[in-house]
Amino acid sequence: MSENEDPTLRSVELTRTATGRYTVRNDAGAEIEFGQGEGLLSPVELLLAAIAGCSSIDVDTVTARSAEPTTFRVAASGHKLVEDGANRMDGLHLSFDVAFPDTAGGRKAAGLVERLVELSHDKYCTVSRTVERGTAVTSEVHVALGEAEG
Repeated sequence: MSENEDPTLRSVELTRTATGRYTVRNDAGAEIEFGQGEGLLSPVELLLAAIAGCSSIDVDTVTARSAEPTTFRVAASGHKLVEDGANRMDGLHLSFDVAFPDTAGGRKAAGLVERLVELSHDKYCTVSRTVERGTAVTSEVHVALGEAEG
């Protein structure tokens, strides 16, 4: 790592692929297409997915050491509100539906789930903790006229 690299920095890059259609890509090359329109996840749905995914990773990583789940689904929901003309989400909720085989390892894993969900919420899930705490979002804008970058 060079001395200019910040080990705390996380980033993605978004590219417009069509009107209302975007691809977001991380440094490792993983990408997700999203936007407005049929067959696309919306930005709000990506937020819900990020919250569900963050807690799911916390729970899955630990329980899978004892047993592979036979069911692992997490529903994420919330209400989109308009207050004073501004949009926001409220009442964010995760619902875990997890099952394990009826074995010693499965019973051990099942016994961990509730506590792991609590720990994820209270300590480990960067996404939900950031949403709950709130943080400033800043922007900078660069606009050019002429030939597109190639």
